[in-house]
Amino acid sequence: MGLFSFGASKKEQNINWVKFTNEEQLKEFIQESNEHPVMFFKHSIRCSISSMAMNRVESDWDLEDVTPVYLDLINFRNLSNLLAETFEVEHQSPQVILVKDGKSIYNASHNQISVASIKMNL
Repeated sequence: MGLFSFGASKKEQNINWVKFTNEEQLKEFIQESNEHPVMFFKHSIRCSISSMAMNRVESDWDLEDVTPVYLDLINFRNLSNLLAETFEVEHQSPQVILVKDGKSIYNASHNQISVASIKMNL
């Protein structure tokens, strides 16, 4: 596929996002992290860097044992703040927070976000 391959088919998306839209879900996600890791992806639809990071994650996703959770920062900033407080991580956008056994085991932002980096931290 060349630089100007307009209309070329995009790799099929391998990720089934779970949308994070209310505070009550956080307890469920934390509980779920005791069975297998949960990855929160904080995304701003107004940011091109966030879109690029999301596209990288979606195109490379092959983690069957990780629950991918999507958080729309524009509409749910309060939930982003809740994640930062709960897992004691500084808010970034875009940002990935990987949770296992109820604790943040890894977080990354901007160009550090990749499936490979998530795998290294599982």
